[in-house]
Amino acid sequence: MALKAFLTSGFAVSYLDNDDFSPKGIGFLLNWKIRTNTIAKWKRNHGVFGYSVYCAIRPDEEEKSWKKTGHELRHAVDHTQNSLSYRSHKDLSSLSKPLSVTDFSTTACSGSNVRVAFKGIPGAYSEDAALKAYPQCETVPCDEFEDAFKAVELSLADKAVLPIENSLGGSIHRNYDLLLRHRLHIVGEVQLPVPFCLLALPGVRAEQLKRVLSHPQALAQSDRLLNKLGVVRESVDDTAAAAQFVAANSLRDAGVIASARAAEIYGLDVLAEGIQDDPDSITRFLVLARDPIIPRTDKPFKTSIVFALEEGPGVLFKALAVFALRHINLTKMESRPQRKRPLRVVDDLDTGSAKYFDYLFYIDFEASMAEPRAQNALGHLQECAAFLRVFGCYPIDTL
Repeated sequence: MALKAFLTSGFAVSYLDNDDFSPKGIGFLLNWKIRTNTIAKWKRNHGVFGYSVYCAIRPDEEEKSWKKTGHELRHAVDHTQNSLSYRSHKDLSSLSKPLSVTDFSTTACSGSNVRVAFKGIPGAYSEDAALKAYPQCETVPCDEFEDAFKAVELSLADKAVLPIENSLGGSIHRNYDLLLRHRLHIVGEVQLPVPFCLLALPGVRAEQLKRVLSHPQALAQSDRLLNKLGVVRESVDDTAAAAQFVAANSLRDAGVIASARAAEIYGLDVLAEGIQDDPDSITRFLVLARDPIIPRTDKPFKTSIVFALEEGPGVLFKALAVFALRHINLTKMESRPQRKRPLRVVDDLDTGSAKYFDYLFYIDFEASMAEPRAQNALGHLQECAAFLRVFGCYPIDTL
């Protein structure tokens, strides 16, 4: 099922697929987002469409479940309608509580500011990334990564900013899986240096600390200082949450690894700055939205895709060759087992069947979908792919 690709003046071709990503017995949907921001939906039986972005649509059973979930999430919390203050907070109870899935409402967001969802609480590095992408935005803290996705899908937020990889810690696999499960489009990226600071209550010195709380990655990447201090390491889910916990409980024997902004918010002192072992640690974040953006050629763009391959020798080589033949640089490749079909049978033997993992491949490449070479590469890839979806085409962020 080859795809003949060309760019239209509109946007967004959507690929309908079932859970095992089989191309057989499926339909297509054309979500054509034109410049007036209106969306028309067209069914496709046969023929060729203009190309831009594929997006997975849930099967009927999952769609019904999703509608039911939306109906059950009608208990909105008042604090999600208010802006957060990022000045020093003496009264920690005044801070907004992160959203969880039980707080969501299908009520549309109010206000003219861009609302950006992130995982964590005020002072988290993900919030720093949101503020870098949208300096005047109103941030919406969420309990979990998936809550941030749903906040955008349910119009509680306009965008979501989520970490996808770190230069030292590697990929955040959970968010790769969530990208595939949800309908959002990548509309931007943020590359954020992550300077770790050692924080404590006012008046507490570093040599007085007996333990240090932070995210496991922050603890692992500040190994030299922690060994020097000889403290016990305690893992928590979020760096800012560690700062909030120490401040709220007045723990004078506990330090925190978090950002300088977290120290300001929670009234802590910065005992040391730039304590990470590698001073060049950078985290890459993705900006997600309900609608894709129109690709351009006047600035460097990046495209993110996911695909599965038919069984056979050399199929991955052939898939990657479609980019090499057109001089398209790949900046990222990640493989993840397929959720609904994780294993393949190799053969049938008297002693049993040999099996191996069946993978999806996530790729970022440096080219805009407004370029014929990118369109042609994906058209070529479709010839050997059992499944293909484009998450988005977006401007490359530079530090």
